[in-house]
Amino acid sequence: MDQPSVKPVGYIPRIVDEQVERYLRIFGAVEIEGTKWCGKTWTARRHGASISYVDEQLALAQDDPSLMLLGEQPHIIDEWQRVPAIWNLVRHGVDETRALRGAWILTGSSAPPSRQDATGEADKRHSGAGRIGRIKMSPMTLSESGDSEKTVSFARLFEEPPSPAVVGDDTQRLIEVACRGGWPEALDLTALDAQTIAREYLAAVCYENAPDHGLDPFVTERVIASLARNLGQAATYGAIREDALGSTGSDLTDRQVGGYLSFLRRIYLLAEVPGWEPPSRSKKRLQTKPKRYLADPSLAVAALGLSPQGLVQEWQTFGLIFENLCLRDLTVYARAHELARPVPVRYYRDDSGLEVDAVVELADGRWAAFEIKTSENKVDSAVANLKRLRKKLCENPRAQMRPPSFMAVITGIGTYARVIEDGIYVIPIRALTA
Repeated sequence: MDQPSVKPVGYIPRIVDEQVERYLRIFGAVEIEGTKWCGKTWTARRHGASISYVDEQLALAQDDPSLMLLGEQPHIIDEWQRVPAIWNLVRHGVDETRALRGAWILTGSSAPPSRQDATGEADKRHSGAGRIGRIKMSPMTLSESGDSEKTVSFARLFEEPPSPAVVGDDTQRLIEVACRGGWPEALDLTALDAQTIAREYLAAVCYENAPDHGLDPFVTERVIASLARNLGQAATYGAIREDALGSTGSDLTDRQVGGYLSFLRRIYLLAEVPGWEPPSRSKKRLQTKPKRYLADPSLAVAALGLSPQGLVQEWQTFGLIFENLCLRDLTVYARAHELARPVPVRYYRDDSGLEVDAVVELADGRWAAFEIKTSENKVDSAVANLKRLRKKLCENPRAQMRPPSFMAVITGIGTYARVIEDGIYVIPIRALTA
């Protein structure tokens, strides 16, 4: 049966497009996973030739999952995780034809349980290694949404210093793009209207998705609010429980708190940044508990019940929102590097109290460190912190740690991308791209 064209009209190019094209040349199938509403299906349609919507044909897919694999290739299987058996069928389909490339594109906005399902049955899915290439997608970066001048390339920074560049210095605009977020459907909306999308997203998570996983919607809502209040922190389960529920949460065990966090990770709402363990440092001297952010800064604004006007009055809170925005963008830019590691962005903290917001280490061992500051008046202290890290890791003859390719302070309210000194740069987030 002939199928209509699946090519989307008005598609806005995404940074991940190049990786999708490359993986279709390398693997028999490609999975695009990530936050709901971030544009996965449209990106898949940009590269695919036909499509099956599992959620629209759920009964049929459950009765005979193999039917979801039929169609002109590359064939898209949207929301495949609704019928997990599809994964192994795709893997077997790749195995059956030698040198098969780019046959299927799977998209999913949640991950099936990695160990056991709700009934306790062990997960029997093969990893797909070597057959299915896995790509992660996030909401749009400022580069993708048109809010960056794109004058400084993240990948080029590993090769050469940035050329001097100027961007607009608009505090109100920075607040607005953080509140609007990177949702493709919100790009033409005001920040206030776009916040409605973020609130609806959270409502769907708490009152539709969470109960489907046996979780209390009220507790889910409060845990998300706690995460928003503690952006960029490595809060313990006990701290999250107390912050979210106070004395009413006394009966909630650490295991249950972990269950809520696991659910939020599986639907890609919770983004965790693990600690970086450079070879020159003893693991005993490092705190490696993950720092937590939300998938998009707009979700944190919605969870806290704030508005663009309110953030002007809550400037310290906006600093956390801005850090969330930068981690979102930096992660996307780092993933796009041809030598990206599976976990592209980490952070550094050791027992001396030295902490650096983000570290990107490439597969060939080159690395870079970043401090994130809302305004220019904190650049000097951020540069001093980066120098302290470099000295601690690289100047000790016994450390055997190669020096960083570069170090940078990412700023929000800043006008100039520039070189501070050899190997240390200041880059406004609205100048950066992949």
